[in-house]
Amino acid sequence: MYLGTPQMAVPPLEALVEAGHEVALVVTNPDRRRGRGGTLSPSPVKEAAERLGIPVAHAVDDLLAVHAEHPVDLGVVVAYGRLIKPHVLSELDFVNLHFSLLPRWRGAAPVERALLEGDDVTGVCLMQLEEGLDTGGVYDCVEVPIGADTTADELRHELVDVGTRLLVDRLASGLGEPEPQTGETTYAAKIDPAELRIDWSAPVEQTHRLIRLGGAWTTFRGARFKIHAANIVDGELVPVTVQPEGKPRMDYEAWRNGARPADGEWFE
Repeated sequence: MYLGTPQMAVPPLEALVEAGHEVALVVTNPDRRRGRGGTLSPSPVKEAAERLGIPVAHAVDDLLAVHAEHPVDLGVVVAYGRLIKPHVLSELDFVNLHFSLLPRWRGAAPVERALLEGDDVTGVCLMQLEEGLDTGGVYDCVEVPIGADTTADELRHELVDVGTRLLVDRLASGLGEPEPQTGETTYAAKIDPAELRIDWSAPVEQTHRLIRLGGAWTTFRGARFKIHAANIVDGELVPVTVQPEGKPRMDYEAWRNGARPADGEWFE
């Protein structure tokens, strides 16, 4: 059994199949309306499962029906996005690939919170799934450093690569017994869109981390203005790639030459 939804949950699924594991069922979030036309689109995991010839369901209880007919050894959860109900956990054993060094950053947005907080290191833990929010025992963890210029996208790719290898290797060698989590617990709440607005009074390092997260925005002459990339030069933030409202991404200097800000004029 495999439960996952976004793109970062696709490589572990593909790796499990390539390693010879039989995946009886994939459970993922329902199709969503995307774009202006409102066309229903499947999740990346659903697309991958269909390509691999694996049955797909959208209800966790469907796991029990499959398990009743053909007993399953293990369920694997990677960025599924929903809590699994106790009556399912009582019938099946699950492991969860969590993208932080537990118990730091339990919850929905561990990658984003580690980056925003300025952590020097994060990682991936293979853990036992239980009813609490990311509270289960840990089978193994691998650390991943966060560089001074690492973006959230780059960090996700690295964590997925490391986590995929960890999952496949531990299933091959045997999970063993999980160890209780130790250390200070922190929680990774989902990123609120309001958090992505740049506060120009904040420390420059904090603003740089927000831009590296992706989606950071400000305003210029009353219009929304995104900053996709920036550098810190001599203690000041220098935009590199920007996107004025209604226009494509462009080089900051090219935009500046066209907009011609007045002396002292800056983002709002």
